[in-house]
Amino acid sequence: MLRTHTCGELRLDQVNQEVTLAGWVQRVRNKGGLIWVDLRDRYGLTQLIFEEESSEKALLEKAETLGREFVVQATGTVIERTSKNDKIPTGAIEIKVKTLKVLNAAKVPPFIIEDETDGGDELRMKYRYLDLRRNVVREKLQLRHKMMQETRKYMDAQNFIEVETPVLIKSTPEGARDFVVPSRTNPGEFYALPQSPQTFKQLLMVSGFDRYFQIVKCFRDEDLRADRQPEFTQIDCEMAFVDQEDILSTFEGLTKHLFSTVKGVELEEVKRMTFADAMKYYGNDKPDLRFDMKFVELNEVAKGKGFGIFDNAELVVGICAKGAAEYTRKQLDALTDWVKRPQIGAKGMVYAKYTADGTIKSTVDKFYSAEDLQAWAATFEAEPGDLMLILSGDADKVRKQLSELRLKMGEDLGLRDRNVFKPLWVMDFPLLEWDEETQRYHAMHHPFTSPKKEDIPLLDADPGAVRANAYDLVINGVEIGGGSIRIHDKATQQLMFKHLGFSEDEAQKQFGFLMEAFEYGAPPHGGIAFGFDRLCAIFGGSDSIRDYIAFPKNNSGRDVMIDSPSSIADEQLTELSIRLAVKE
Repeated sequence: MLRTHTCGELRLDQVNQEVTLAGWVQRVRNKGGLIWVDLRDRYGLTQLIFEEESSEKALLEKAETLGREFVVQATGTVIERTSKNDKIPTGAIEIKVKTLKVLNAAKVPPFIIEDETDGGDELRMKYRYLDLRRNVVREKLQLRHKMMQETRKYMDAQNFIEVETPVLIKSTPEGARDFVVPSRTNPGEFYALPQSPQTFKQLLMVSGFDRYFQIVKCFRDEDLRADRQPEFTQIDCEMAFVDQEDILSTFEGLTKHLFSTVKGVELEEVKRMTFADAMKYYGNDKPDLRFDMKFVELNEVAKGKGFGIFDNAELVVGICAKGAAEYTRKQLDALTDWVKRPQIGAKGMVYAKYTADGTIKSTVDKFYSAEDLQAWAATFEAEPGDLMLILSGDADKVRKQLSELRLKMGEDLGLRDRNVFKPLWVMDFPLLEWDEETQRYHAMHHPFTSPKKEDIPLLDADPGAVRANAYDLVINGVEIGGGSIRIHDKATQQLMFKHLGFSEDEAQKQFGFLMEAFEYGAPPHGGIAFGFDRLCAIFGGSDSIRDYIAFPKNNSGRDVMIDSPSSIADEQLTELSIRLAVKE
């Protein structure tokens, strides 16, 4: 070993010991005849000291040549610091250096490698191997490591077996776009990279592996944002001989285990809510329950008073911001402009202030009497000091708009505390959703999700009303995981394919292997997949999953560090039987 200790472990107990450290130079402070060097490795930082009166001249001169990020080895004696630094664990000692060896000199880095850096996102992505030296980045990957270990520990204790599934699989049309890989040995044919191991984990249930899990890499060719990457990681799980309640209980247990062991947080009971209620009261299927501000529908008290914007709307709906009646006209105008942005799409906003003296002032006083506005307040269960914010329009659109406004108000009022965690199961999702572009129904989750038995007759009469045995785990407004009870018999699976618009030939070509497997004794089964990167971001208090991935892609799906994707040589294209015809 080139070191006897790391840069994070020496304390006063080791004073007078001779030690050897190795690491990177964080910074050099030269006071003329007295040089301090901060030496850093993965474990921490230790101060080295070189003094003119006690060091050879050659040693002092060598120390003077050190620059940021030089890799060095230093041997010396541990001494007590006269001026201690209580901000670092090694701040009570320093190393009086006797020998110094430069293992590798370094160019001046393109940005400062400290917690507070001067490097922008793209620059740090280009030099990601340098960015990973920063404490704040390394700590995120250490958190990810801990969560992986604790996941495996819990799953093993629950008798799950970790099984690897193939990465080169078959392309399917449902869901996001596939990444495809040409086959050299089968010209004109392609593998796909898995969006999830869905069919394989179901086949493992047919195989008798009644409890499977895998921490698995998945791939989706979709537009990127803060919580998406083209390649991401799932905790993928499946169980046989279970019902929905068994799955919810098991993975509620995993969630509580991770919070307890990794965050030291004991989660409360996980609440449950139907999809229909989530949409009605919060406007989305992943409500943030850290604050209340439920939607209140006002059609009965707001319509029929001559205010055309409300009278002609399908839905008049609002939220009550507790204690926000002191918002100024300027703040309210800014809120109105915010909801009218193209990203939100509202045509305007009506507000009513319930002032401390009990009167209500609104932007529509000429249409509504004081009694009318008191009826609004009663419907909202508002109190003096509250602010009522109201939108109107087509029901589906206005709920989405109000959902965004609710989240903004929660943020502005400081109600979305990153140290508070409110988990929620959202259940009873629609089985199918209508797609205007293709003019047909698509599976809301995937084609293997089981419909509720009592709703199967509705598949012909009212497909959109059929509920699925599906469930999502939501934490603080972020979908962390989702799953379902699966179809496990051929007849029901064929019925599902039919209602998704598959011909018998198409279904056979794409999923014939699965339907045939069902004929060999498939047990009832179901499962869930957690977005592991998103889970890490929630634990770390971040909005972006990119910070928890060692080598992420940028918003264009590029790895700017290795310059990928890139073109390949003509010889490779010929070998793959591919001719390029790239559109301009």
